[in-house]
Amino acid sequence: MARLFGTDGVRGLANGLLTAELALQLAQAAAVVLGHERSADGARPRAVVARDPRASGEFIAAAVEAGLSSSGIDVYDAGVLPTPAAAYLIADLNADFGVMISASHNPAPDNGIKFFARGGQKLPDEVEDAIEAQLGKEPSRPVAGDVGRIQRFSDAEDRYIVHLLGTLPHRLEGLKVVLDCANGAASGCSPQVFASAGAEVVVIGAEPDGLNINDGVGSTHLGQLKEAVVKHGADFGIAHDGDADRCLAVDHEGTEVDGDQIMAILALALKESGKLKDDVLVATVMSNLGLKIALRDAGITIRETAVGDRYVLEEMRDGGFSLGGEQSGHVIFSDYATTGDGVLTGLQIAAQVAGTGRTLQDLARAMTKLPQLMINVKGVDKSRAATDEGVAAAVAAAELELGDTGRVLLRPSGTEALVRVMVEAADMETATRICTELAGVVEDRLAIPRELAL
Repeated sequence: MARLFGTDGVRGLANGLLTAELALQLAQAAAVVLGHERSADGARPRAVVARDPRASGEFIAAAVEAGLSSSGIDVYDAGVLPTPAAAYLIADLNADFGVMISASHNPAPDNGIKFFARGGQKLPDEVEDAIEAQLGKEPSRPVAGDVGRIQRFSDAEDRYIVHLLGTLPHRLEGLKVVLDCANGAASGCSPQVFASAGAEVVVIGAEPDGLNINDGVGSTHLGQLKEAVVKHGADFGIAHDGDADRCLAVDHEGTEVDGDQIMAILALALKESGKLKDDVLVATVMSNLGLKIALRDAGITIRETAVGDRYVLEEMRDGGFSLGGEQSGHVIFSDYATTGDGVLTGLQIAAQVAGTGRTLQDLARAMTKLPQLMINVKGVDKSRAATDEGVAAAVAAAELELGDTGRVLLRPSGTEALVRVMVEAADMETATRICTELAGVVEDRLAIPRELAL
């Protein structure tokens, strides 16, 4: 049977894969695995539960809270909040664990359940496996005074906002910022924290109705943000996704500033202030080679991980590093957060613009993005991508031609029968030619025989 937990919790169509029954059972299983110990004073274990504003989050949260409380867990219902807020509050409350109900940047019909351990840390695979193994077993069924209680976490958003404001080195007066909240979890707190920090704020995508999350707005749809920044003469714009664990930006001319450029800006700033641990940035293999070149010239080393913010987090924890992230805009400041935080990232970008007096466009010039092309080669045996001699020879020839001015990455999909072929080069013509040639080799060499594909 396929593993229920994906790269970021359990996610799927609400009332399809993710039913109220499954949510209840997952919560009961998590209660056994994560909440099995009472505190020294005999108090019941505690869990924080938060969600994004999807309509389905209402019944899923109710099922999760029922599963937890019926298993002897006291529940603190934080309501609609970003994923990083939930992680922060778990640590701030010293809760035993927490649950975030969100499908992040997915459309409204989807939803997901993500568990955090004590301290707001993401769960390692083995703990997720233990929760999955507990499904179907007899849950904990305390009675009388041992059942858990559910209470509203009334100051949850305020605690999170105070925390965010405490990360700023100075206020943001003089800045005009457009915020696109994706009609998602940051619709309340992101405009409030930027305004509290002194910025003039224009807000779009902050009218969630349960069905419009990520619908033409947010970090996966930057068109409206680009238009709004130019229209209002703003210094820059910030885009969150549905659960606000990522951040992309737009400069004053409406040009996108992606996660790699954001990490370059912030890594250089942290190095200059002496706060970049060991002068290391942790990034994934998908980050643009231009980022590595720019930071290398500044004396900063990049530690590469597999794609996924959980792998970035693992590397950061293992090395005690202070900054990491992904091209998609998941940026992690380990001094302030245990996961990617789009509101925190936006604030730190704003602090650099305000503190240096430079435009975001100018700051983003810290790195030059190399042209990058990726082709998904479908219907192939991805298991042989790393071992086929013909593919290896083609990759070696491409790398020899590119030299220090580009790179090749072949990445089998984790969920589909396809191989992603990515090429970076000094110009798009070269990237296109080499990527197309390599994709052809992969298709020819790794093709699944027709009789097996049927």
